Order: sequence, then C-alpha cells, then structure tokens
Amino acid sequence: MSRHRSIMSDELKYELARELGVGDIVRSDGWGGVSSRNCGNMVAAAIRYAERAFEQQNNLR
Repeated sequence: MSRHRSIMSDELKYELARELGVGDIVRSDGWGGVSSRNCGNMVAAAIRYAERAFEQQNNLR
C-alpha cells in the first residue's frame, strides 16, 4: 500500500498524458518511462485544469 494518497485520479492522469502525447509511453513502459520534463508538463497541465474547474465552479469568469 502506498504511503501517499494521490490527489489526481488515475483517469485524469491518463487524460493529461494523452493530451501531452505521452499516453503511448505510459501504456507501454508505465509512468517510469515518462521523462521528467513531461512529468513537469503534466503537473502544469493539471494545475491549469484545476484552475479552470475552480473558476467554473465559482463562476469567476
């Protein structure tokens, strides 16, 4: 059992991976095959996703 609880769902992780073009790498090699640069890009995309969801939920725009 993992010591850390994931904040992002697996579904969201795979969706972001597909959007960034690394979905095939994840499928074939697992998350360990994704470069650290692409992992950073995934984090940035997840933050943008969360910000949009927050804005929509709170009608900020």
